[in-house]
Amino acid sequence: MRSIERGLIVTAIAAAGFIPAGVMTTAASAHMAPQTAHVAAGCRGAGTIRVGRDPRGVAVNPVTNTIYVANVQSGTVSRISGRAGKVTATIPAGAGPFGVAVDPRTRTIYVTNDDQGGSVAVIRARSRRMVADVQVGRLPLFVAVNPKTNTIYATNQEDATVSVISGRTNSVTATVGVGFDPEGIAVDPRTNRIYVANLSGKTVSVISGRTNRVTATIHVGTRPDDVAVNPRTNTIYVAVAGRNKVAVISGRTNRVTAAIRVSPSPESVAVNPRTDTIFVTTFPSHRVVVISGRTKTVTFTIRAGSGLGEVAVNPETNKAYVTDPLRKRVHVLASCRG
Repeated sequence: MRSIERGLIVTAIAAAGFIPAGVMTTAASAHMAPQTAHVAAGCRGAGTIRVGRDPRGVAVNPVTNTIYVANVQSGTVSRISGRAGKVTATIPAGAGPFGVAVDPRTRTIYVTNDDQGGSVAVIRARSRRMVADVQVGRLPLFVAVNPKTNTIYATNQEDATVSVISGRTNSVTATVGVGFDPEGIAVDPRTNRIYVANLSGKTVSVISGRTNRVTATIHVGTRPDDVAVNPRTNTIYVAVAGRNKVAVISGRTNRVTAAIRVSPSPESVAVNPRTDTIFVTTFPSHRVVVISGRTKTVTFTIRAGSGLGEVAVNPETNKAYVTDPLRKRVHVLASCRG
């Protein structure tokens, strides 16, 4: 997925910013059927921000309107002011920082690194200093935070596990076995459930944050790359690259309730819970697809630079941030509503 495929991208497209493109939409049923395309009024590109080399993971603190970007080859995290639209600090983050998450309550940043067997760097946003380096499993890729419980979860791809980290002690408190090649991970703080996309397992593992055990395994199809949650609707969205779809899962029943066609190859996914809007990056078309959670249809498609990485959303400002590894930039997308 993103850790391998996007590192091999060698083709760039000519677009310097976001350009609307035509789309096909699908019915909100378990089978995929085309409908008429819609346009999301006001959805627009709001510029790009230059960051470090090979930017991948991106996370937003909506409380401070701050964005954090993990730059793999630079070994840093770029701190971006959402208000100013520029980098305000560059923070050392270890060797090969890839995934990043932020706890808005403690203002702590968590960054996965594949150095010394795999670790998660703990950085205080206020001081911009690394205060701990927590050893986890092999090839940790992505990380998610439950701010209600002050707990952090990291996927270890080579071990097929998720490391559970206490934000109070900065130590691993549990290791949970999941499916093959776990990559994307998301937390629903309302239900205290964690969702893991298992790339080779064709499944999503559901973990109870209370017991640290897998309570359900949901089959979604070939190559589920990433997962995102809307806590307001108790709905989970999975980018299933091998099936050119976004699978919609009910958090109440743990069942797939719809499949939204996103072609080709959806990779990263993020949700704005306030507007019930889903953002999906695609490979190799270099597009961001905007989906309405209410109608479960694609409402807009935007073409970006030379090969997209990850996407994150600030629900307070209604802006999405998309990393562009080859161009060393972050694209900003504003005013999109599904």
